[in-house]
Amino acid sequence: MTPKTLSSLTSFTPFLPHQFKPPKPINPNRTIIICKSINPQTQPELSVSPPDPHGSGPAAPTRGDIFLERQQILAANVIEKKNNKKKKKEKISGVLKGVSFSCYGCGAPLQVVEMDAPGYVDPNTYELKKKHRQLRTILCGRCRLLSHGHMITAVGGNGGYAGGKQFVTAVELREKLRHLRHEKALIVKLVDIVDFNGSFLAHVRDLAGANPIILVITKADLLPKGTDFNCVGDWVVEATMKKKLNVLSVHITSSKSLVGITGVVSEIQKEKKGRDVYILGAANVGKSAFINAVLKMLSDNDPVAAMARKYKPIQSAVPGTTVGPIQINVFLGGGKVYDTPGVHLHHRQAAVVHSQDLPALAPRSRLRGQSFTQEVALDQWVSEKMEFNSLTGFSVFWGGLVRVDILKVLPETCLTFYGPKAVKLHIVPTNKADEFYKKELGGFLTPPSGQQVQDWAGLETARQLQITFDDTQRPACDVAISGLGWITVEPVSQTLKEPESDLVQETRVISLDVHVPKAIEIFVRPPLPIGKFGSEWYQYRDLTEKEEETRPKWYF
Repeated sequence: MTPKTLSSLTSFTPFLPHQFKPPKPINPNRTIIICKSINPQTQPELSVSPPDPHGSGPAAPTRGDIFLERQQILAANVIEKKNNKKKKKEKISGVLKGVSFSCYGCGAPLQVVEMDAPGYVDPNTYELKKKHRQLRTILCGRCRLLSHGHMITAVGGNGGYAGGKQFVTAVELREKLRHLRHEKALIVKLVDIVDFNGSFLAHVRDLAGANPIILVITKADLLPKGTDFNCVGDWVVEATMKKKLNVLSVHITSSKSLVGITGVVSEIQKEKKGRDVYILGAANVGKSAFINAVLKMLSDNDPVAAMARKYKPIQSAVPGTTVGPIQINVFLGGGKVYDTPGVHLHHRQAAVVHSQDLPALAPRSRLRGQSFTQEVALDQWVSEKMEFNSLTGFSVFWGGLVRVDILKVLPETCLTFYGPKAVKLHIVPTNKADEFYKKELGGFLTPPSGQQVQDWAGLETARQLQITFDDTQRPACDVAISGLGWITVEPVSQTLKEPESDLVQETRVISLDVHVPKAIEIFVRPPLPIGKFGSEWYQYRDLTEKEEETRPKWYF
């Protein structure tokens, strides 16, 4: 090794060649350094550089040791950066270990314990998705069955549902929405046009608080052909005003054909003002279908909506498909849209029938009213012709769910039933109605069907209706059955220009007895203007200047 030199000496005696002659070097290229000793008494104190902490000479670290030491330092820095990043993430979003993931199809928290409960995932699948950080892309086992047409209830203690510890109660679902009244949010409230009164949520303020509401009417594609939506829109606004709700606007839409969806999206973007948007409505009103329609419309120009469409909520005919709030990223500029659990109402038919009969209550195609007049009744009961001169004395069964006894009508009176085609109508003389119901329940008269027939309590509630009318040129009213459809009562059939009976001058009252299961609600409302005759008899109300200013606008 080359000896180290004293580079910090304060003095140096010059070399004198005549005093000392070094020996001739063996290698001429070799450098020789000769130092003269210095007397420390005559020279100032020397300043020497500190010793090498790693040692020198044989004690010096090798290149391998230095390399290993550097690698250890780099690895320690990487671990420290990860820990700092994790702490920062926990500070922003809370404790990371406490974050729970939910099924993107129904919003139920993921779990691996209760196989029959919502949110169940196979443990192996859960661990694999957790390892790859893909828990947000998991669809629970119940949602997979629902997507294949199986009717699996998740809400217990509601009418015909058996319930159990693995079920969510209707009260628990409602409690999940209580926080909305304390937040600044934009509420998009959905109402089914086929079950307008039954799905309206009259006490929506208990959930929404003072937040603004956009009213969306769904399933407009189910209304009969020839319907004038100018009349329907005005009818909906009039009915909404009677509810005394602060509604920003009314939109008539169809999630199937995307009609009216653009107007709703524009209104949401205009009114949300940085707030989150909550889709609110009764169970099975079409909330998930509406969100899917919005995502479908926005996905062409919005990459955020296109990504969200890959993991869209599940749609099914089962009330309670969504059992927890589902967060959906829709808008490119920020803001969340939440699909909320449906509000379960005990006064709808879906609350009393079994899950296997639920598809029968959901119309799948355009409604076509089935009318009952004197001629129709007598054609079906030829042997009774001499006993009847009108519909008086007949009973109409709407499946096994509704029975209408006709007590007093005009000879020209017509009853038109609007509802799902799967629930059939049968007309019999009233004196044979009880026997017919007991014999044909579960057969001709369904729902109920299957094993539910044995436990069916029957039509326990009867309501007598006295319907007065002044104009024979328009329907008197609609009798709406919550969760099923409605019956349009025409004093004189629209196919007749003028009544042929002199009884019109004598009586202006139609009497009906309507029998339904216990807790099912019956609404008597102004007639909904549908079909080709609706625009002919519908009358627009004259508005004051104040009403025109405060009345919400409707869009289609």
